[in-house]
Amino acid sequence: MRMNVSAEPGGVDLRPLSARSVVLSLLLGAHPPELPARDLVRGVEPFGVGGSTVRAALSRMVAAGDLRRTDTVYRLSDRLLERQRRQDDAVSPDTRAWEGDWEMAVITATGRGPAERADLRTRLTALRLAELREGVWLRPASLGRPWPPDLDQVLQRFTTRPAVPARELAASLWPLDAWAGTARALLAHVERSPGPAERFTALAAVVRHLLADPVLPPALLPADWPGPALRTAYEHHRRTLAGIALGTRA
Repeated sequence: MRMNVSAEPGGVDLRPLSARSVVLSLLLGAHPPELPARDLVRGVEPFGVGGSTVRAALSRMVAAGDLRRTDTVYRLSDRLLERQRRQDDAVSPDTRAWEGDWEMAVITATGRGPAERADLRTRLTALRLAELREGVWLRPASLGRPWPPDLDQVLQRFTTRPAVPARELAASLWPLDAWAGTARALLAHVERSPGPAERFTALAAVVRHLLADPVLPPALLPADWPGPALRTAYEHHRRTLAGIALGTRA
């Protein structure tokens, strides 16, 4: 599982701010995910991106299939609508009471090439499963997310109750201490960011980190788990920055 951990202890993985990243973040946070061109051009100004730069970025994004344009309105493509769904789920996961059962997915298909295997691993990780051993993936049965029907062609799913203590098993499947350490570093970085551009960059790192949260039942988490605090901070600052960008009240 990829973590947003920098080379420095307690550091975070911050990526350079670009016109494309600002436009995508504004649209990924909009419901429905569409905005007029004038709002997008005006919206990137607080983040240090000029109007001519964002117009060029919008043209490139339409050509690349990231956006669709109707008259003067830009909308996320179908591919990025799926990304928005994953982001929304990362920020507000659909959890349910956990009664001790675990989901288990066993890969049964053979003859797949490296690219197909890598894609399957990515998809199972996005479903917040972790690999116990090659071809066997697990997680507590505590999420209500939809299951892609096409995956049933390459694996079989079971419900199980492992003999290993649940907390011990969870700790072996996910690097919980590392995730929590980075989450706390991100929280501190967001709060001390001096301006909109710096905070915007930090929030993008927060979203990437939340995508890697296994969203385990509270009983399986270490004490003082920072996941809820990170989600609360993200939502608060996202609304504030959206208000700044689009001239609305946060």
